[in-house]
Formats: sequence, structure tokens, C-alpha cells
Amino acid sequence: MAVWSRRLLYVGRDYLGLASPSVRTLSNNLSEVGKLEAPKLGGNYDTGQMFLHKVFGYRGVILFPWLARVYDRDLPNKKDSSTKAIDTDTPPFSAPVGGPAKEIKGRTHTYYQVLIDGRDCPYITHRAQTESVTFLGNHSENTRNLYAIPGLDYVAHEDILPYSTQETNPLQHELFDKFLLHSEGHDPPFVAQDTLRAWQEKNHPWLELSDVHKETTENIRVTVIPFYMGFRENQQNNVYWWRYCIRLENLGEATVQLRERNWRIFSLSGTLETVRGRGVVGQEPILSRDQPAFQYSSHVSLQAPSGHMWGTFRMEREDGYAFDCRIPPFSLESKQEEPKDTDSSDH
Repeated sequence: MAVWSRRLLYVGRDYLGLASPSVRTLSNNLSEVGKLEAPKLGGNYDTGQMFLHKVFGYRGVILFPWLARVYDRDLPNKKDSSTKAIDTDTPPFSAPVGGPAKEIKGRTHTYYQVLIDGRDCPYITHRAQTESVTFLGNHSENTRNLYAIPGLDYVAHEDILPYSTQETNPLQHELFDKFLLHSEGHDPPFVAQDTLRAWQEKNHPWLELSDVHKETTENIRVTVIPFYMGFRENQQNNVYWWRYCIRLENLGEATVQLRERNWRIFSLSGTLETVRGRGVVGQEPILSRDQPAFQYSSHVSLQAPSGHMWGTFRMEREDGYAFDCRIPPFSLESKQEEPKDTDSSDH
């Protein structure tokens, strides 16, 4: 049986493929979690599969898969990734910012909707907050209403470290018992209840993960996943909202710190907005060998049903060397489905 630290569930860099020291823990207080299983190289994980997150270390359970289109700018433009000038004033969405006009083809990849174990949330220090799915609900409701479903996350197939457990209730989340039922003899031993299927169908417009965008600059990889949240009506026009989740990963050896953000936001209505500021979500995260990743979510609104965003992060190494890390351009697209009422708590 594998034992894992109750605190932070820290995963060594060998799991990240960045180095090969042994798995380390941040506490001497160990508790038995379960038995690690071999990661699946082919096929999807099933609903009810328990896992450890390879990057952030938390315990979780898989609810269902999403088949996303991944636009990875490193694949067709690897040789240009560190040499091309960055032009943040021109938004060629089909090409890297400042790069040649090449169309980036999306490749399908499996991500999973998961529940996070609430016991681990306080120790996930290299994320700005515990992830929530946020949305506006029915557009006829009060414009100040923002709904949130806490403890939900989206995890790429390769970030799943599956394990098995003998516990009948191995994860602490208020939706675990509502969505999953323990089934003796079943593998994995947790099966979907009808409530999970109904919840997935009802909230599909706000949950759906469709596009993922990636780009690497000087060993700093930026991944962006946008989500449509819904729209609100006002006296003049509709206001459309999106959430975007960003992960930064340090693939190199040198410690770097995010100092500034520089966004360009284009709306189909014809407006182009520039947003600059220190850090992200009030932090200036450090990406080191010990904690090479940082993730956060933010929101953006447009007075048009679509648009796109791109920009740069200003990064600084310990020796004072600074560089602009590209944020891959990503589109903001609204959905045609009529928003539905949802049963969730106010944020």
C-alpha cells in the first residue's frame, strides 16, 4: 500500500519528468491513502477512479471525461519559440504573437471533470485558490448573481496518478455521495448515480471544456483554458462573461518569478483594450524546482458575443534577467444554448 503525506500531498519532480529524486513529503504525519496503479497509456479512466494529481498533489475522483481540442504552438513552431520578437499590438489569432502566419491545428485530448478532496485544499499552495466552476445561471435572474461550484477541477489525462482504496467513502466533498455510489466488486468500486448524469446534462453549457491553448517561452509553458459563463442583459446591450484558467509551468532549472501581466482584449464590437498590472490575482508567484507550477482563474466580460485575448507575462530570474513570456491567443466564444436554471450556491 502506498502512503502519502496528509499535508499537501507533495509530489516529487520525478513525476513531472523534470528530475528524478525520490518522492518527498512536507510532513512526518503520514496516512495510508491506497495502492498506486499503473497510469493508463491508452483509453480513458472510468467514472469513480480515485487519483492523485501529478502536479498539484491533491486527492480526487473522476466524474466524466471531456474531449478537448488542444492548440499547442510549440509543436509547429519549436524552432521559433525563443527567437521571434513579440508583437503585442497585432492579434494574428491563427499564428503565434509576433510569429509567422501559420495556422495552429487542434489535436484532440482527454481531460476529466473531477472532484477535489476538501481535506487537501488548504495545502495546495501553488494555486491562487481552490478551483471552482463559476457561471451566471439564467440570464433573466438578478444581474448580481454569480454561482460557484467549489472543489471542481479539470485534469489532463497525463496528470492522473490512479490509485485504488478499500475505503467506501474515501473523499470529502459534498457532492461525492450525491454523484457516486459504492459498488462492491466493481472496478473502480464507485459508479455514477442518475443525479450525476442529470447534473452533467443540465449544466453542460457552463461545464464544457472545448479548447486548450499552450505555448512555451524560454522554458516557461503557459496553458490557457477558457470557459463561457453566460450573459446578462442591460438597457443598451448584452454583456457576455468568460472565465479563463491559466497554468504556468517552469520546465527549466532556473527559478523565475512572474512580475507583470500585459493583456490585449479584442471584442467583436471593434474595441481593443489593454490591461497591465503587477503580478496576477494579487500575487507574484515564484516557479522553482520545488514548486514549478502555478495556476489561477480570472474573468473577463465583453459587450459582444465573441472576441479574443492574448498577451505576455513579464518574468524575472534570480540573476535579474527579465523576459516576456507569451500567453497564447485564445478565442472567447458564446454558446447558442439558452441558459438553464442551476441548483448551486451563491458565490
